[in-house]
Amino acid sequence: MDRLATRAGLLLLTLAAVFMVGFSKPEEPRKAIWIWQADRIENESNQLLSFVKQNEVNLLYLHVDMDIPQSSYREFIREAAASGIEVHALAGHPAWALESRRDRMMKLIQWVKLYNGNASPEERIRGIHLDIEPYVLPEWETEREALVTSWMGNMEYFLQTAKEEVNVEISADMPVWFDSIVAADMPEGSLAEWMIKRFDHITLMAYRHELEGDNGILELVKHEMEVGDRHQAKLLIGVNAKPMEEKHTTFYDKGTTAMKKALQEVTQRLGTHPSFAGTSIHDYRYWQSMEEWDADLPPEPDPDPNPDPVPDPDWVPVPPPIERNGPVVATYVWRAELAIEQPDEIISFAKEQGINLLYVRLDLEQSYDAYRSFVKKAHEAGIEMHAMGGHPIWALSENEPRILRLVNYVKQYNRSVEPDERFHGIHLDVEPYVLPDWQSRKDDVLKQWTANMDMFVRETKRNSDLLTSVDLAVWLDRTYVPDRPDMTISEYMIGLMDHVSLMAFRNTAEGSNGIAAVVKEEMKMSDRLGKQLVVTVEMKENFEGKHISFHELGAEEMQRQLEKLPELLQDHSSYIGNAVHAYDYWRDAIQ
Repeated sequence: MDRLATRAGLLLLTLAAVFMVGFSKPEEPRKAIWIWQADRIENESNQLLSFVKQNEVNLLYLHVDMDIPQSSYREFIREAAASGIEVHALAGHPAWALESRRDRMMKLIQWVKLYNGNASPEERIRGIHLDIEPYVLPEWETEREALVTSWMGNMEYFLQTAKEEVNVEISADMPVWFDSIVAADMPEGSLAEWMIKRFDHITLMAYRHELEGDNGILELVKHEMEVGDRHQAKLLIGVNAKPMEEKHTTFYDKGTTAMKKALQEVTQRLGTHPSFAGTSIHDYRYWQSMEEWDADLPPEPDPDPNPDPVPDPDWVPVPPPIERNGPVVATYVWRAELAIEQPDEIISFAKEQGINLLYVRLDLEQSYDAYRSFVKKAHEAGIEMHAMGGHPIWALSENEPRILRLVNYVKQYNRSVEPDERFHGIHLDVEPYVLPDWQSRKDDVLKQWTANMDMFVRETKRNSDLLTSVDLAVWLDRTYVPDRPDMTISEYMIGLMDHVSLMAFRNTAEGSNGIAAVVKEEMKMSDRLGKQLVVTVEMKENFEGKHISFHELGAEEMQRQLEKLPELLQDHSSYIGNAVHAYDYWRDAIQ
């Protein structure tokens, strides 16, 4: 009897456990986001966390930048954890598929191990997420089988080492077409199954903006979901918010409402699969940009059965051109706070110096009202106003959203204000040659830079006549566009923009190394292309050589040298005037 009673008791406990598990709340689906720009945890931590909480994100793939202090990661992760948000260390590079780069992968593991060892429980990284895309390497076309074998070996080595060194979740990105790749000596049916079996979770890059159809998200992930179910794996469905030439691969042009609706449907439709673990969005910077773009769109007009002819509501108006009595005289207002706090002082100085063009850096956190009075006063004084922004990293494709944010801000500003309060154009200062990558992978940087500038002009000119311009170093006439041995970067930029400001940083007009000489080639190019050039000189103190700046010579000597340029450049129809870098240096210059 005692034995029977014991068995009965065990049976009751077992049944109770089954019912408790069976009726417990299912695991909450993850909603992840890639954050490749790690410096944002230092520069905009509150904004980033507010964005992800607002969008119910609970998993961050946060890029590991070993130059950022661990204390910054600890503070950010602690704040994220307080809101129920996990952080996984994100890293990867296509070359990590090569056995010779295995040491780079090991550095990531050691960094996480050291970081977690120094962090309190609520500050710890909960996972490592790899983004390794070997199919962009040249070897994918010429030595695919060897490359796949090398990559698989690296993954096996990484997984084994990570499990021994750090007790965290290990995951990876994977394109949906890996189910068509089979490698030698692979017992699994495909490379997709090989990965799904090994990682704690896989994020499928299902980069489409339609759910249904043979090329829709649901069809593309169907096989992977079945494999995941079979192996009791966990899969996230990733979508793309990055602007792409192939429009069907991104939600960028569809908008956030369409993307959110699609993700909800993905969760509903695939939630019956045991392997479905949630969704992911690529990535924060693009999604954030898309959010801002949606917010900038004007409200839909009320329908009118008999409308009068009206202008396109999406059109971005610009003020009439400023009538100049002479050549361009321009300067830069780089300190954004000056445009807000000292507009009258800037206008007064501009009148004294005959300035008729201002490049003004904007603080995009300010309301439109912050600039309306300043722009209006400038127009009343006969001064053309161009909004300005820029940074060397704006040359990199990952920073497209920063350019778009400026463009969208100016467009919506012009739609919102009175005609005499509008900007005439947008001016960028992007100098990637100061980046470390300029030396190590120059062609790649050049490709990204030119692509970003194409995008800048395309997006600025969409529904607008806003003028586009950039600063350009004069020595770029010896640097060529990748894959275009017949075209220099100078010619490319001059042909693309409405005008270019040549940084002719010399303090004498004449001579073999004077201002007129160093702009000679660009002038010829611009004459041929029918474009306009502004010659810019430097007033800021410079330690690269005494011939660079007018800082030591003063404003009067600068004026004497600039007055020589119209005669020295009289054969060039493209030359329209001069600019001085920058307002505050010029204002404070010795006379």
